[in-house]
Amino acid sequence: MLDLLITHATLPDGRQNMSIAVQGGRIAEVTEGLQAPAHETVDAGGLLVSPPFVDAHFHMDSTLSYGQPRVNESGTLLEGIALWGELKPTLTHDAIVQRALQYCDMAVARGLLAVRSHVDTSHPSLLPVEALLDVKLRVAPYLDLQLVAFPQDGVLRAPGGLDNLKRALELGVDVVGGIPHFERTMAQGAESVKILCELAAERGKRVDMHCDESDDPHSRHVETLAYETQRLGLHGRVTGSHLTSMHSMDNYYVSKLIPLMAEADLGVVANPLINITLQGRHDTYPKRRGMTRVPELMAAGLTVAFGHDCVLDPWYSGGSADMLEAAHMGLHVGQMTSQAGMRQCFDAVTVNPARLLGLEGYGIAPGCHADFVLLHASNPVEAIRLRAARLGVWRRGRRVASSPAPVAQLQLPGRPESVNFTSN
Repeated sequence: MLDLLITHATLPDGRQNMSIAVQGGRIAEVTEGLQAPAHETVDAGGLLVSPPFVDAHFHMDSTLSYGQPRVNESGTLLEGIALWGELKPTLTHDAIVQRALQYCDMAVARGLLAVRSHVDTSHPSLLPVEALLDVKLRVAPYLDLQLVAFPQDGVLRAPGGLDNLKRALELGVDVVGGIPHFERTMAQGAESVKILCELAAERGKRVDMHCDESDDPHSRHVETLAYETQRLGLHGRVTGSHLTSMHSMDNYYVSKLIPLMAEADLGVVANPLINITLQGRHDTYPKRRGMTRVPELMAAGLTVAFGHDCVLDPWYSGGSADMLEAAHMGLHVGQMTSQAGMRQCFDAVTVNPARLLGLEGYGIAPGCHADFVLLHASNPVEAIRLRAARLGVWRRGRRVASSPAPVAQLQLPGRPESVNFTSN
């Protein structure tokens, strides 16, 4: 007898009337029309069953801290960084843990079962690091939390920055981070990329750098990141996050840059909700929106993901752990409104970030972990359009969350009694 059988499911690739058989926490079979005895059987009713959402870029140490110690009145990146600096001396281990656990509850409810979170390593105490390592252990049964050692104040700019980052890795942080555009000079920024990539190569770590989060078209550290990836043989293990300066670069330079990034098999994370909020702040009109060149990078064969980045923190006053919200914004900002483009946006919050994180056993295929989400939508495009309800969320074959279908009752003469918002 199977542990779980999902029937009449539509899969993201368009296959319909599919059955997903689960045994021992893994998918045993995916085939059309399978009927078999199971401890739990769920009729998907033709709705979409997707692998879980993945957030490739988040800051869990600061999440849900909005208004502490004050609100970011200018809405700028630099005031947000200054605010975080004011908040850090008041942080406690328990407060960080409780906020992070609350966020993880929200994430699971949204079908978000894997998160890469940057964690600030700038202070010698490494308090945020120790707190999120605690959270990582506590949420492991239901959520994959991958941590990036992030020198928020600059690995060279801040006293002891490199030593603090190395200690974070020794404590168990997974990924090497950086912020080259925040170092004192362009030269120091390039030096930091070299040092951090060499450190990752020595320790067998992945790299994920906040890179060129600026409107300055001359902020070109991603070029150095691609070069060091090539030089050190880190292909497929390095991600450049934000890359907002590419929005402002001239096309001639970008025509050289994107092929260099493709040669290095560089991963890219855009953060649509935050990029369009923080960028262009020095502009009058027209205002730049700041998101990196997502369609062009995808067309060149790079793996591009969308991140949520922030939820209710010094940088962003919105958010709800909903990766479909990030995909919805990315679709609009990137003008990716073709059928293929909209499906690429769905990939940018599922399979693409899973690839960047190196998740094992991800997907809906025999042998994969039985992690999936039943969405109140008939296909990925409709899921983005509706920010579809998560009717059921399963982790290793066990249901961990569910939500009711959004149905509104109508009292209109000659019209149906209810509307469920889907196109069917």
